[in-house]
Amino acid sequence: MTKNPRLRQLDFQPVYHQGEQMWYLRDPLELSTEQLIVPPALAQMLLFLDGRRTPQQIHAAFCQQIGQPLDFAITEQAIAQLDATYLLDNERAAQALAQQKIDFRSQPHRTPALADLSYPANPRQLTMMLDAYGQEDNLNGWQPWRGRAIISPHIDYQRGGEVYSKVWRRAQTAVLEADLVIILGTDHKGGLGTFTLTRQPYATPYGVLPTDTNLVDELAAAIGEEAAFAEELNHRREHSVELSAVWLHYIYQQAGVKPQPMVPILCGSFHHFVMNGGHPAEDELLETAVTTLQRATAGKKVLTVASVDFAHVGPAFDDNYIMDNTRRAALRQTDQNLVQAIIRGDDASFYDQIAAVEDRNKVCGFSPIYLLLRYLQGTEGIQVAYDHCPADEKDESLVSIAGILLE
Repeated sequence: MTKNPRLRQLDFQPVYHQGEQMWYLRDPLELSTEQLIVPPALAQMLLFLDGRRTPQQIHAAFCQQIGQPLDFAITEQAIAQLDATYLLDNERAAQALAQQKIDFRSQPHRTPALADLSYPANPRQLTMMLDAYGQEDNLNGWQPWRGRAIISPHIDYQRGGEVYSKVWRRAQTAVLEADLVIILGTDHKGGLGTFTLTRQPYATPYGVLPTDTNLVDELAAAIGEEAAFAEELNHRREHSVELSAVWLHYIYQQAGVKPQPMVPILCGSFHHFVMNGGHPAEDELLETAVTTLQRATAGKKVLTVASVDFAHVGPAFDDNYIMDNTRRAALRQTDQNLVQAIIRGDDASFYDQIAAVEDRNKVCGFSPIYLLLRYLQGTEGIQVAYDHCPADEKDESLVSIAGILLE
């Protein structure tokens, strides 16, 4: 048994099992194929797996917590089961993580995670689906746009398809003339302030989008290999980059041209900056990443994409209110203020607006948009789309999305 067991960073999700509420311990890295569900009483024991207590001390604290003596074998078996499923921060889990990274990197490409789940895996059917989203969109009089960056959603196509279409159809010329495409996506499972790379090319139903591995290597050398690839496995399932990569490949496919290299980057949460009074502009890793990106791409024709959604509000996101008409109108104004900061290229105002309210609207594009604006170092642009997407059956919760083109 591990001497001083410590639980890895996990997501605790309430579930019902055989009519009783339980806790599902979800491992973001999916090191094991087994799923562990624990009853509420036993879940209290997990509070003491902090790496500072022996199993005996954990057991004593657990018994005191629940106010009754238990057989040590219960604690012992629970710890053993956590260890068996790689949920403890120890050598076994580290070896499993290392092996899974080897397995991921040995694949010829990053397999689409959402094909035949969120969109068709058949390229012809996918094209019909994406074409349909633009049927009502009138581009008469639209002049070829050759800007430097776009803001695209990463919500599912069923809810956000028309907004995706408005952005990507208008960005077609910029896509086709770019030497390189960088996609900054929200890392929903990522750590705080992470900047996660992969050398694996992303595949779509249309084939494989090549990765600019030289740029990935340069970024990794600047911020350190460990930081760059510590959470690389998040790329396997994360949808934020994938859902924009499919639209990118669709544009190439429609034009009948070979895709240019792409660099997919997952951006972790800014929660710690907001809550602790820090700032990403003072973060050495992030600033090094941005300045390296600027230096390495100078002189290239680059299109940068922030694949993001905006607010996540209502009961579905643990808010104690429903999104009635008054709140929706207020949200439109709040989002519009953010959009205005974006199209002015004002990264400081964008950050300050969200930080001032402690990100109460849960803007999951917070870090990618901010880093995009830092990278551009001044821009101006236009908003081409905005929408509220329902997030529960009663339409009391929503996700807001926007489409923006930046010069």
